Amino acid sequence: MDPDAVREVSRAVSEAHMFIYLAPESAEEAAGLGVADRGTAYLAFRSAAMGAVPWRVALAAFYNFSPRAARAMADVWDVASPDQWQAARFLAAGRAMRRVGVRLTDGRLAEARSLLDPVVAGADYAGKVLAAANASVGLPPDPLVALWQQITVAREWRGDAHLVVLADNRLGPCDCLVLHAATGRLPRALVQATRQWSDEEWTGATARLVARGWLDSDAVITDAGSAARERIERETDEHCAALWAPIGDAGAHRLASLIAPITDAFTAAGTFQAVHPAQPS
Repeated sequence: MDPDAVREVSRAVSEAHMFIYLAPESAEEAAGLGVADRGTAYLAFRSAAMGAVPWRVALAAFYNFSPRAARAMADVWDVASPDQWQAARFLAAGRAMRRVGVRLTDGRLAEARSLLDPVVAGADYAGKVLAAANASVGLPPDPLVALWQQITVAREWRGDAHLVVLADNRLGPCDCLVLHAATGRLPRALVQATRQWSDEEWTGATARLVARGWLDSDAVITDAGSAARERIERETDEHCAALWAPIGDAGAHRLASLIAPITDAFTAAGTFQAVHPAQPS
């Protein structure tokens, strides 16, 4: 497949999925289950498809969280079952999409599903833990939320593949976050707080990247670091070419276009402001 088509559809599914972690409806549904802490709710919502797994399994699957962050979900299945968390996640997704006015006609929904469904059905799930778990979840009756769940499978499939590439490039859980933050695309304060890496751990990861020549002595990304990061993204795209092969380049481009209104609506509503703050003029 054309690498540009793979990159475009991968970005589209990631962006269309991401609102669930930032929308207030997620926090509201979690509070209804008895969990007020957003970090714990995140872990429970995203882990629910895997069943009542121990926190170490979530740590392994999510990769870039510190053990102290993942440990917060140790008792979460005593509060509510994974099925209850999954149902609450679907409720939050549907409420959020309707609040911001996602506009997808029945025709666009059906066409998007006609492209996504064979991708999900034909995917190779070997080593793709979160994708396989989400592909095993029964689709809800709400057509918009069902589409979002299929998007979630594709998003987690790429994420699972990305972790293989990160590990192959000897880029550890904290190191990959430091490198990402150094690009300026993700605020350090946000990612360090949500993943709960200490200043000492962050400094250690920074030192390892400096030693590799990927950051300079001021922790600014170097040309070598930028090239390494792009290589990692390209290698991930190469893994994902097989995922999108059932619909080809044209289908990938078309799917990206069909689901764009989801991202557009949440962008217009300011949902992603905390992750992608406006740059000063």
